[in-house]
Amino acid sequence: MSATVRCRLCPKECRIPSGARGDCRIRVNLEGRLTAVTYGYPCAVHVDPMEKKPLFHFLPGTSILSIATAGCNLHCANCQNWTISQADPENVEAIYLPPAAIIDLARRHQCPSVAFTYTEPLIFYEYTFDAFDLLREAGLRAVLVTAGYLNRKPLRELYHRTDAANIDLKFMSDRLYREVCDATLAPVQEAIVLAREMGVWVEVTNLVIPTLNDDDAQLQALSRWVAREVGPDTPLHFSAFFPQYRMRHLPPTPASTLERAAAIARAEGLRYVYIGNVLSEKGQDTFCPKCGERLVVRRRFAVTANRIVNGACASCGERVGGVWN
Repeated sequence: MSATVRCRLCPKECRIPSGARGDCRIRVNLEGRLTAVTYGYPCAVHVDPMEKKPLFHFLPGTSILSIATAGCNLHCANCQNWTISQADPENVEAIYLPPAAIIDLARRHQCPSVAFTYTEPLIFYEYTFDAFDLLREAGLRAVLVTAGYLNRKPLRELYHRTDAANIDLKFMSDRLYREVCDATLAPVQEAIVLAREMGVWVEVTNLVIPTLNDDDAQLQALSRWVAREVGPDTPLHFSAFFPQYRMRHLPPTPASTLERAAAIARAEGLRYVYIGNVLSEKGQDTFCPKCGERLVVRRRFAVTANRIVNGACASCGERVGGVWN
């Protein structure tokens, strides 16, 4: 009988008996060998605007090829993609798309970058890793949209091949991480700081959920941590919650709550704060932190104006953090 194997990819470090799968559903013990069974078989392949990730300071206005397989090592009660993230891979329709074919597909659709996104790209690690290697060789950019729940060693190896990441910072409470997501806070914070240290362009998203993390104290703690530990030029996106999956009993997030969150973040020193999932007059636009000029105008996911020239404000020359070319 084949031995139990231990997966050391994420902080859960599952012990997996022969024929069983880890908590993420896609890492399986096949006769004593740990195998990521979704390798090369994505269940979602789309061309998205960069702003949908959301990444507002990374190649704005460009298209990005977006890819996901089934599975996730978190089990968030509010997951918007739960039909694929919380599904066994054999129950989800998928196509064969090996890493080399991703390059051809991105070029065919004129996408200068590729995102592994929607579910959790860190747990279909080998697929993401191999694709990112080929993207670098091909002169394309590699993007992660992730919850950031991975052990440090494999994360470092992947960050070496990553150009940008939007990382969810769901709560500034370990208790809420455990209760809502079946995860813990510290590894996510470490993932965000490590990305910055390794030169990955980082943007942070916080889903503001009524009654859970919408009070001033939590919003202030999160904003202060991002400003101090990741830096004041880090874009922070506050996103509206809508009832779904196992959290249908809570109301949607009012736009006024997001505006309050943004004001708190700016007061903590963050220079680029955005609100999403709601209509807003200015909440998605980028302003010069020095002269106040509106530099990037966005309407939903479309960029309608961009007055950033060579990474700086066209009016006063102030540098604007990001990757613009």
